[in-house]
Amino acid sequence: MSTEDEIREIVSRYTRAADWRDGDTLSKLFETDAAVEIHYRGPDGMELLGTLSGGAQIATAMSTAMAPHPPLGWSHHTTYDHLVSVDGDEAGIDTQFITFDVSATSKPEGGWPAGTFGARGTIKPIESGYYRFAFRRTDGVWRVRHLDVIHDIPYVF
Repeated sequence: MSTEDEIREIVSRYTRAADWRDGDTLSKLFETDAAVEIHYRGPDGMELLGTLSGGAQIATAMSTAMAPHPPLGWSHHTTYDHLVSVDGDEAGIDTQFITFDVSATSKPEGGWPAGTFGARGTIKPIESGYYRFAFRRTDGVWRVRHLDVIHDIPYVF
């Protein structure tokens, strides 16, 4: 696998861990002293909303700071337009994201009415912005050393 593909795969593992609210899996992607900075890119420029420091705090925030999914609910963090840069044992990726809130409709007790077809539920975008990851390769393993999460809409942290 190329280095660029390895970097994109880590981002994919990050988004899945976020969807699953799985701080333990997510923390393994980060260096122990990594930092995550959450920003809002508003009309007055970039506003720092908060910082998470270290793998343990990042894992705890992922598992507890985001609201749990409701019954029949889920989230999907999607990324696209990946811009990857590699310089020896340092790498980065700048990627756009959209997070979708997914709510399934419960199957009626008597089954779906005749003529019902297709997906049942709602999907709505709830967040968008940019992830800017910085990576370091140590002993052949890439890990996140810093992540900037830049929201396009106000975000309470």
